[in-house]
Amino acid sequence: MKIFFRKFLYIVFMMLIISLISFLAIHLAPNSFFASGELNPNITKESIEHLKKIYGLDKPLLYQYLSWIWAMIHLDFGVSFASGKMVKDEILSRIGITLIMNFISMVFVFLLALYFGIKSAIKRDSFLDRGVKQFALVSYAMPSFYLALLLILFFSVYLKWFPISGLHSIEPKSGIEWYIDYAWHLVLPIFVMVFGGVGTLSMYIRSLTLEILKSDYIFFAKSRGIEEKIVFKRFILPNLYPPIVTILGLSLPGMIGGSVILESIFSINGMGLLFFQSAMSRDYPVIMGILIISTFLTLFGNIVADLILLKLNPHFAKAS
Repeated sequence: MKIFFRKFLYIVFMMLIISLISFLAIHLAPNSFFASGELNPNITKESIEHLKKIYGLDKPLLYQYLSWIWAMIHLDFGVSFASGKMVKDEILSRIGITLIMNFISMVFVFLLALYFGIKSAIKRDSFLDRGVKQFALVSYAMPSFYLALLLILFFSVYLKWFPISGLHSIEPKSGIEWYIDYAWHLVLPIFVMVFGGVGTLSMYIRSLTLEILKSDYIFFAKSRGIEEKIVFKRFILPNLYPPIVTILGLSLPGMIGGSVILESIFSINGMGLLFFQSAMSRDYPVIMGILIISTFLTLFGNIVADLILLKLNPHFAKAS
């Protein structure tokens, strides 16, 4: 119970600190949504002042921050400057596709990296090992936007196998065809996300596996004649799970940040595209709402990782 209480206080404290820093950084940035000529070239100074008064931007920063914190406690992130809609509704309407894309890609990244990382370590210096290392190098060095453009050019423009952008075809679908069309539009974006993440994680798992294979308990297990399958299941995998779980927990906030470029390229109306559009138009309420959600995902990911580690290793509770 003490662990949960400490984690709760940690979340509250970090949310306040990060929200304060983000709030000040955004409001101290040059220009604004209501800058003369950006919203409307014919807008008057009186109209700008009136709009600022409506949105409470004429108040001191401290008052704006405290009002925003109070509203945030009630899950009210304000009204979007650009669309006039509630920020909460804007986020809820777009967060689903971003979570779906990133969850699917995370599952594929985990399974592929676990398989190739362990295989590469067990068969060290083999053809497979060299191939995995070369692939990891390309995966790490390849910019996601460049790979996305290459895939669009080859598979969408030349071969016409996949759609160029969006989530649905121009011709409306119904029934099972709607879901097939929806999934077909996500193939290229998810492939880019998997390609960019599996290389680094594979090399990390390979490095961990090599360290485990050098340990004394693996040596004694093999010397006692225990089969390799049992050694792998009882000694290698249990020692790989804790660091991998930690990494996956910390990767939750990347669901939004990592989707900005891809959703912009593939014209997918998700959180990433919303964040990009809001940043370009300096839509403060939407930016702050997305930043708070990213912060919460980061802290939530840490707690989920800790709980899973606690389940895998009860002694972890004493270290916490």
